[in-house]
Amino acid sequence: MNKAFLIGRLTRDPELRYSSSNAAIANFSIAIDRQYTNGQGQRETDFINIVVWRKQAENVKKYITKGSLVAVEGRIQTGSYEKDGQRVYTTDVVADNVQFLETKAQSQNRPVEDSVTPADFANNSVKPTDMNEEVFADFGDAIEISDDDIAF
Repeated sequence: MNKAFLIGRLTRDPELRYSSSNAAIANFSIAIDRQYTNGQGQRETDFINIVVWRKQAENVKKYITKGSLVAVEGRIQTGSYEKDGQRVYTTDVVADNVQFLETKAQSQNRPVEDSVTPADFANNSVKPTDMNEEVFADFGDAIEISDDDIAF
């Protein structure tokens, strides 16, 4: 199985071109912060190249710009080509679906100091469950469960 799910911000405006068969192709890259810090206490960032085809490629060019927050669903594709006598290897995500997580206006009007980065999602504090806490306390004295309620 080859599936990739990514959330990140565009590092540049999408580039739109058309194939010889007139299919739209858009290329862009997104920045995604890693969840851990390096030895200097800083988060490192991965820059992922994205390729999207046809009508969705035209929509990407029309509605998102550098800095826009997007979710990408697709597959990883590798390839290679010759450049100056050297073999160059590539790795891209071919997007099946690109979701715009904010409007173009929101992306352009966002103050720099208020910008959200992928690291902000990694730092969400989740309240740990207290194992001594009675999770069904609000349901009354007894909970009736029949064999039909059990999925297995």
